[in-house]
Amino acid sequence: MSKVIITCAVTGSIHTPSMSPYLPLTPDEIAKEAVAAAEAGASILHLHARNPEDGRPTPDPDVFMQFLPRIKQQSDAVVNITTGGGLGMTLDERLAAPIKASPEMCSLNMGSMNFGIYPMLNRYKEFKYDWERAHLEGSRDFIFRNTFVDIERLLKTLGEGHGTRFEFECYDIGHLYNLAHFLDRGLVKPPLFVQSIFGILGGIGADPDNLAHARRIADKLFGDAYCWSILAAGRFQLPFVTMGAIMGGNVRVGLEDNLFLGKGELARSNAEQVTRIRNILEGLSLEIASPSEAREMLDLKGGDQVAF
Repeated sequence: MSKVIITCAVTGSIHTPSMSPYLPLTPDEIAKEAVAAAEAGASILHLHARNPEDGRPTPDPDVFMQFLPRIKQQSDAVVNITTGGGLGMTLDERLAAPIKASPEMCSLNMGSMNFGIYPMLNRYKEFKYDWERAHLEGSRDFIFRNTFVDIERLLKTLGEGHGTRFEFECYDIGHLYNLAHFLDRGLVKPPLFVQSIFGILGGIGADPDNLAHARRIADKLFGDAYCWSILAAGRFQLPFVTMGAIMGGNVRVGLEDNLFLGKGELARSNAEQVTRIRNILEGLSLEIASPSEAREMLDLKGGDQVAF
């Protein structure tokens, strides 16, 4: 088995400020959390931006540029910028920061889907900011758009235009077949970094049978031309990424995907989650990939080729 890449998704665009006092919101907080996660063992940092005034997700490249250079200066980790953005963002908005930053990696969602986070309204009765309730409720009637044309544009703009490679986010088995379609057309090239995602309402459920099925279909479609990674939402995070690692996969943790360290215990930092999964992996005699090893495994262009 090759070494395991740990990705840390630092803040995301799903959780809101009222859900945890530890969710990083300002550029300073995002930079510090990202660097600490890298020091704890994350070789890839998956990054979103938020409005520092109220924590609302933002696609503003100027906000990204307030923390990206700091992370690069203080860490050798691979920076992976979202192209999913946040609920309701246009594709132009989702592309703005990656185009400006020209990163080594970006996420790329492999299909349109319902994306329901409104059930979280049942867990939180009071919100600090007005936008939070509307943000959650709006997902009841929201389609996360990622059409074939959208995906082609992302591949051409960032892949061909910037030499950026992708974390292909697959929320269902059909998304694997979408990726195989682009591989057959020659629009993506190995090694593919396939991120299987479990537990989002609208995507595939967090069931161990689905984990095994996703691995089996990815093997069938991609053979040895891909690196597999696993993330799961909320309480499923730790057991699912552990199972995935045992099956030969890489792992993703972070406060974007799960606010907790254990049952009823909020994670006080992203680094806590990285440390927890690193200890588990090393206890299983699995070795952790360094940033340079991750770059080699995924054939990335190198940190000296970015624009921040």
